[in-house]
Amino acid sequence: MSAGRPLPARIRSLGKIHHVALIVASIETALGLWRDMLGLELETIMDIEHDRVRIAFLTVGESKIELVQPTDDSTGVARFLAAKGEGFHHVCFEVPNLTETLLRLEMDGLELIDTAPRKGAEGPVAFIHPRSCHGVLVELIEAPGGPAWTALGFG
Repeated sequence: MSAGRPLPARIRSLGKIHHVALIVASIETALGLWRDMLGLELETIMDIEHDRVRIAFLTVGESKIELVQPTDDSTGVARFLAAKGEGFHHVCFEVPNLTETLLRLEMDGLELIDTAPRKGAEGPVAFIHPRSCHGVLVELIEAPGGPAWTALGFG
């Protein structure tokens, strides 16, 4: 999709921002700012073994901040941290039907990293390549109870 073309109406109608992800060297150190100084409520800290990261979610309004710490130096997240340092990594939008949204986006010419929903920390997720999003990695997450939840074994 060229930079000069407007986004299709169905893309402009994405749901809320589910979270903004930040890469950090240490979740414990980062909590000193986000939780202790800025007062965001810590929702959870968990290890995502298949992605080789440790994450923390902090709530802010109806959205979240996700802190992502690599647990293995060979991962993309670790390479990102080594090359760019701590900071913004991706934005995640909630959609009602992830499979349908991915099909529409692909038909509209966006380059997808994931062409089908996969299991994420908080539900079915998929990523859109930064080349299609002006250099920003975009994650999509299906709203709770959507059709991919059952297919991927979420309760």
